[in-house]
Amino acid sequence: MTILFFVSLGLYALAFPVLLLSALLRRQPLKKAGWALFVLGLLCHLGYFVWRGFAAGRMPLSSQFEFACGLALGLALMLAVARTRVNGDWIAVAGAGATALVMGYAALQPMEINELMPALRSFWFSFHIGAAVFSYSSFLVAGCYALRYVVLHRRGEAPDSRRMRQLEYSSYRLVALGFLLLTAVIVIGAIWAEAAWSAYWTWDPKEVWALITWLIYAVYFHIRLRGQKSGYWLCWYVILAIPAFLFTFAGVNKLIPGLHAYA
Repeated sequence: MTILFFVSLGLYALAFPVLLLSALLRRQPLKKAGWALFVLGLLCHLGYFVWRGFAAGRMPLSSQFEFACGLALGLALMLAVARTRVNGDWIAVAGAGATALVMGYAALQPMEINELMPALRSFWFSFHIGAAVFSYSSFLVAGCYALRYVVLHRRGEAPDSRRMRQLEYSSYRLVALGFLLLTAVIVIGAIWAEAAWSAYWTWDPKEVWALITWLIYAVYFHIRLRGQKSGYWLCWYVILAIPAFLFTFAGVNKLIPGLHAYA
């Protein structure tokens, strides 16, 4: 099972430079080879995730390693879907690089399968953590679209061109999906916390940073819906918001002890 994990990591890591070269050189064979490596890595990754779930007897999302592995899988799945909507070479490059980095982070974490803590043995477990996985994945893919918009804008492409409008709108829709899922994470977490700890909100660091992330993206919607800023500015906002949820995902666990230290 561990070998399958590292095979998927290696395939993602190989796919990134091949896709990068294909985008730089505009070579169709390289593009097909890079995407084939990525899809093969995704299939191995999916197989590993299912295998680990059967071995653990639960959804494999309880530890930092498992969550990172799940996040990388969610990111790869969303990238595969997004690529069918916008056939952008550079979107695939950025997404493949991000997937390889998240998998690399997972590889640095303890990989043992442990029994669930009593507080985690709940009906809400899969819904709460599964929603977080796809929320963060949505924000990352939105950042890939936003990054492409910014690069094209700096190269002089007109903001009202069809490609630019499509990139900005795709980024917006993914942020909307991530925001909706993050809202579900917070609400489900509050219900679960009341059952586990007899309080809907405990000001645990993970809860606080999830709320901070939610507020950061809420400001994005406020600005966009009021039409106060250009697409270029909004895309920069999406890119600069990425560290907020990354800190919620990994930084809080490493730097600030709390009730969610196991996650």
